[in-house]
Formats: sequence, structure tokens, C-alpha cells
Amino acid sequence: MTGAASRSQPASAKAGHGAGRCSWERTSLEGAAQELGLLEGGKESRELQHWKTRIPCTRKHNILENPSLILKNTMKGLYCQQNSAEEEITFVFQERENLSVTRDYDVKIQVKACALSWTDIKLLSEMKMKKEFVPVGREIAGVVSEVGSKVSFFQPDDEVVGILPLDSEESGLCEVALIHEHYLVHKPEKVTWVEAAGTIRDGLRAYTALHYLSHVSPGKTVLVMDGASPFGTIAIQLAQHRGAKVISTAYSLEDKQYLERLRPTVGMRQPLIARVIDVSNGKIDVAESCLEETGGLGVDIVLDAGVRLYSKEDESILKQQLLPHKHDIITLLSVGGHWVTSEKNLQLDPPDSHCLFLKGATISFLNDEVWNLSNLQQGKYLCILEDVMEKLSNSIFRPQLDEPIPLYEAKVSMEMVQKNRARKRQVIQF
Repeated sequence: MTGAASRSQPASAKAGHGAGRCSWERTSLEGAAQELGLLEGGKESRELQHWKTRIPCTRKHNILENPSLILKNTMKGLYCQQNSAEEEITFVFQERENLSVTRDYDVKIQVKACALSWTDIKLLSEMKMKKEFVPVGREIAGVVSEVGSKVSFFQPDDEVVGILPLDSEESGLCEVALIHEHYLVHKPEKVTWVEAAGTIRDGLRAYTALHYLSHVSPGKTVLVMDGASPFGTIAIQLAQHRGAKVISTAYSLEDKQYLERLRPTVGMRQPLIARVIDVSNGKIDVAESCLEETGGLGVDIVLDAGVRLYSKEDESILKQQLLPHKHDIITLLSVGGHWVTSEKNLQLDPPDSHCLFLKGATISFLNDEVWNLSNLQQGKYLCILEDVMEKLSNSIFRPQLDEPIPLYEAKVSMEMVQKNRARKRQVIQF
């Protein structure tokens, strides 16, 4: 659609200052809107309603002179909506204004890529952050187009990557996003937009689990459940880089073959994983396999991908096949071992707690959102993001990414991610 030619200034605007100058010339606006296709069957479209109610009257006359500003200053972002706990989550594109930087430490980014991650509506509700429309797409990479007056780390044209905070009003699935400079790091030149956005969160989770919760070090044995997942792949590569021996479970024959093909990019070309345990048929005992691999000593660090909490008759057949029981994980832990779990509803019976006590083992909960809940952690958080980008640039991290997805397919892709049907990381490329 081409922009309209300049229009003559309305009479009320020529009359001078005062009430007449700020009156809203309905007929002139509707003429401009008709020219731009913003009247649908004689009725106002949502773009037109947005501008009539929200734009200061001093700018409305500019729009009458150049109606194409209506289109230039509105964009669409993807949001999710859930009216009640029983309803299924729906994803919708919402119009938003192309805002300028108004806060001193804000950075305006022209988004080039945005990774899709599962939206935890329940967590947002528990933290009193739930809104009618929740922004979707938080891992973004792009080019800085504008900076606030007190921004010191970035300048226009810098290439950056970061994660929008949990309480952000911005959707990363939009052409432009505003973000505080303390949530961004520079993107290395040799790293692509899609790789940067698709790796940043999985890298953060892997660092949180292996460095800050379980203190991985050379000689340790690490069990990574579902190693072929995007997070599992990065965790395996980080553990092996730190000198640990890695064991992993595979949920299918395809996953098993993928894990067995993993090799480091530098040094000896030995497999990254000492043993791949195929649990797809439900006949392999994970605890027995791990104890056999470690000579009966057990595993030092376990990163789970979910766990069975109850007896077999209480859970689905698929969950019974793929996920270990909580007692199995406790059994395979070594003395002084660490179990890092993503199961937020984990419950331990007294015998399980007693077994952990006898081993001197620990349980930690993996929640990477905690980094932004306290300003005291900001320095560590940025160091992690920078290190993730450095390892991606040096090919130590090789993420499990799907083919880049165009923006018009973002809604369908996000529905797949929300239903846990995507095995590879989905990234939208602008």
C-alpha cells in the first residue's frame, strides 16, 4: 500500500492557536483513513480507533497532513490471553504504538530474531504479574536504534542480545522493543541473529544448573535427562567443556542417534557423551544403568527433565516410559550428589528424605527467572549472558535450532511450543 499524497491543512489548524486548532476534524481523518484502507465497510478499523483515542491533538494535525503516519507509527506484537484457569491459552496479535525512548536507561532495539519459550501463566499469576494480554517472545537479538540519556554500555547500531524481564510490557515478537540496558549484552559479530536469540535462555539455564546450583568441576559425573532437547544439548556441551563425564537419556531412536553423533569442535574428537540410555520403550532401568556406568558409585549431578511423583497407575503411560520415578533419581545419586530439578511440585516422602540425608545429597530447584528478582545478582547475570555468547562464538555451544520461522507463522509456532510439541528451539526471524 502506498502512502497518500500530502493533504492541505484543515481550516481549524489555520485559524491560529486555541480550541479550534486542537479540534478533531472527523471528516478529514476519515478521508485519510479511507485512502489508507482503515475504514472497513464504512466502520473504523482498530488502527483508526487507536489513533483517535490515544494520539495528542498536536500530532493529529500532522496525521491529517500525512495520513501514512497512521501506519508508520503502529505495529503488531504477539500476546497470549487466558480469561480463566480452565480456558485454553490463545495467542493474538495486538496493535501497539511505536514508542520513543522516554526513560534514561532504556534501549530501543530493532528486533532481528526472537526465540519462542513456554509461557508460564501460573507463575505470572502467583507473582502478581498476570495481565489481560501477556507479551510473548522474550529472548531477542537486534540492532540498537536509540538509547536513553544515561545509557553507558550501548550506542546506536550496536548488535545486542538479551532476555526481556518477566514483568516486561514489551512483546519480543514485534519489530521494535524497549528494554533496560542491564538486560542486554553485545552480540559477537560471527554469531547469527537466530543463533543468538535461540541460545541465550538455554545457556542461562545450563549455567544456573551446572555452575551455581551444582558446582560442576573436572572429574564429576553428570546425568542430563532428555539430552536431545534444546536445553539438554547446551547442558551436555557445557558439562563436557568443564571436564565432566556425561551420561544422557534419549526419548527416541532419533534422539539416541543425534546424541551419539555429538562431538567437540576442538581437541580430541571423542563423543561428548559416555553413555546414552534409550528409555523410549520403558524397559531400561535408568538407575541401574547409571550405577553400572559409574562402578556403583552413583552420579554426582542430575539435571532432570521432569520426574514421576506417584505410582504407575496414577500417571500417563508416556510419562511412565520416559520419566524416572523420584526414588530412582535418589537411588542413582552419589554421596554428596546434587539433584537439580525443574519439577516445581516435587514432594518427598520421609524415606526419600532419609536416604538423601544418609548420602549428604542436595536438591535444588532450577528457576532461571530468579536472576532478575534481585538487583544484587545483576552483575553475575550479565557475566553469564556474555559467557554464553562467547562460547557460542567459539562453537563450544552448538544449539538445537529449527529452521528460522517468518513472523506471520509466529502464532502457530507459539501454539506448538505452549503444548510442548516442538523438539527443537523455534526462532522467529524478521
